Amino acid sequence: MTVGNESCTAGLTSMSYLTCLTYILEEWTGVKDIGDYLSYAFYILWLLFPLVIVFVLPGVIVILLYVSILWLHIYKRKNEIKEAYSHDVWIGASEVLATLWDGHGRIWHGYELHGVENIPQGPGLVVFYHGATPVDYIYFSARLHIMKKRRCRVVADHFVFRLPGFRILLEVFGVIHGPKEACVRTLEKGHLLAIAPGGVREALFSDEMYTILWSDRKGFAQVAIDAKVPIIPMFTQNVREGFRTLGGIRILRSLYERIRLPVVPLYGGFPVKLRTFIGEPIPYEPNMTAEELAAKTKAAVQALIEKHQKIPGNIFRALMERFQTQKKED
Repeated sequence: MTVGNESCTAGLTSMSYLTCLTYILEEWTGVKDIGDYLSYAFYILWLLFPLVIVFVLPGVIVILLYVSILWLHIYKRKNEIKEAYSHDVWIGASEVLATLWDGHGRIWHGYELHGVENIPQGPGLVVFYHGATPVDYIYFSARLHIMKKRRCRVVADHFVFRLPGFRILLEVFGVIHGPKEACVRTLEKGHLLAIAPGGVREALFSDEMYTILWSDRKGFAQVAIDAKVPIIPMFTQNVREGFRTLGGIRILRSLYERIRLPVVPLYGGFPVKLRTFIGEPIPYEPNMTAEELAAKTKAAVQALIEKHQKIPGNIFRALMERFQTQKKED
């Protein structure tokens, strides 16, 4: 090491740090012209850097989720004695998590929530378009908790409950798998409940055209009818520009249909502008069938998309909207 350093400083002219490093590596490895190899490696790294970024950024959300899980375990350990005397031991933890996720939404996406006055005081079924990730729902839930001190339960796909370490997080976030009877009971207890009828299929295979992929699903409508609650349509602007998937690859679609697991890679995590819009409630009508209510709900969500989303979605435009003010038309 000393010999190499002395070699770098010898002579009438001093070497740059990079040249010195190249000289030392050549001495250590015995490989001549190693600088050419390094230059090529740096070129490849520079060329692939944007690709690396778009696949690494989604990891930030995963890290935040596991930070939330770690916090919940610490909180639970510190409050084990209180648990026996409290009706909800997770009140303090929920406040912290809401603040954490709302802060992330504000900083990274300039997150806004519009139309919160459309959420009824009592129970209601929030029906929303599913982006590539449910991060917009997490921001909505956190902001609602901060603004109205209300928790919104949500229905999730069964695979979510198999994710390692997620059980405690799902409990605090009020995530349920169903079935229909459990959803009805949740609403009858006076809670808000959210559901994305498109589910994982819509998350993975919808695109920048914001096509609603609900097929003929009407179970959510039957839940609202059985519980006698209104449906509240919801949509988040630019949700497809924040994260995107490779769902256009046919073989991945076939693989999903066979194993029903989210095997489609996603990329993004771009700091685009996100605005969640809550539409006017669709009131309970005893004479309306589930098919009619499902169609009416789909039309309401489609109307929110057409009003607030420029189609096709564009990542650059969504980034620039961070510097624009929203017109008061919502």
